[in-house]
Amino acid sequence: MIERLHESMGAAFGFKVVGRVSAEEVKAFEPQIEFVIAQRKERPIGILADVSQMEGADWKARWYEMRFLQKYTSHIARMAVVGADKWEEVVATLLAGTAVLQAETRYFTEEEITFAWEWIRAGKNLDRVPVRTMYLGTGLFKDYIPEYTGL
Repeated sequence: MIERLHESMGAAFGFKVVGRVSAEEVKAFEPQIEFVIAQRKERPIGILADVSQMEGADWKARWYEMRFLQKYTSHIARMAVVGADKWEEVVATLLAGTAVLQAETRYFTEEEITFAWEWIRAGKNLDRVPVRTMYLGTGLFKDYIPEYTGL
């Protein structure tokens, strides 16, 4: 199950994932994020993903997630991932999606969720919270030029 968090407002959109995620759940949830992106027009948003109760996702769900992130990569400035058992596992899980994402991605523990909200809203370094950068937001393919462009 994917549910929007009530703290979401303005340029900050948060959601919590509980259990195993299906492709149908991802497709059903995407319009909520698309609505926020459309409201913001050219101004980017910050996303908070609480995965503390996530038990995995179907491959088809991952595919939809990657397609969504690729489509809206320029609209997402920051992504905070909150609360997995091991943040290294989160890195492996999200790497496929963040490879196309241009956003800086950071990991926060469940106890630091307030700081995660503050960071995605303001984008400031928080001196009182350890920085666990998962992805610098440079984009895996930012300098890639397809070889077929000259055809």
